[in-house]
Amino acid sequence: MGKPKGDYITLESEMLKENATECHEKIIKILAENIHSLVEIEKDACVLIAGLGNWNITPDALGPKVVSKILVTRHLQGTLPEEIEESVRPVAAVSPGVMGITGIETGEILKGIVEKVQPNLLIAIDALAARRSSRINAAIQLSNTGIAPGTGVGNKRMTLDQESLGIPVIAIGVPTVVDAATLVNDTMDCILNEMMAQTEHGSDFYKTLQSLEQEEKYQMIANILGPYTGNMFVTPKEVDAVIDRLANIIANSINIALHPGVTMEDINKYTF
Repeated sequence: MGKPKGDYITLESEMLKENATECHEKIIKILAENIHSLVEIEKDACVLIAGLGNWNITPDALGPKVVSKILVTRHLQGTLPEEIEESVRPVAAVSPGVMGITGIETGEILKGIVEKVQPNLLIAIDALAARRSSRINAAIQLSNTGIAPGTGVGNKRMTLDQESLGIPVIAIGVPTVVDAATLVNDTMDCILNEMMAQTEHGSDFYKTLQSLEQEEKYQMIANILGPYTGNMFVTPKEVDAVIDRLANIIANSINIALHPGVTMEDINKYTF
């Protein structure tokens, strides 16, 4: 598959796009369980949350929005009452921005923070580019193999993984945009499927349609569209509201997964 060996999980639901509180609570619980299952971490271990992306561009602002809703507690260690301190673990959070804003590669910023703060785990949240238009804002992807910021839009940066940072990295991403070639490719699939349904099974034309490889077809479309659309990405018009909902779901899942004393009944109480 061309991917690092590890665990890959995708939670997919059309209800992620909707304002459906009951469904979101179920998704939060499932996502928290999956985050917890990706890596073993000691009770008192420190966790760093990194919200990747550009907060000035809505489809890319998922990471920073998640960070704004994280229950950060590292600075409170040793000052909380004993019964409360037992219910939370040290958590720090940062939105490092993008190279176009800071002039510094995201990986360099996080490497410096990791060396200074010395967390035991990094959780990186980022917006992704979809390879299927049906997955836009409808899937949450997790892995314990790290993440390469900007890859989806052709701006590959330093990979954030255990090899580069020295600590385990959990990546959480949501496809929020799709490129023009993918939209055309999905449309072509619908057309070809309809043509195959109308073509005699086993005929030469049917076999020709059936033999088209997905990746070859996508690359052909991308090459044809290149001079006309350039590096064009699109996102649904309701992206502002959807990103807020997704950030809420992911942040609450992380809060529940990391803090032993935070439950479904406590979500949204400690953040704004």
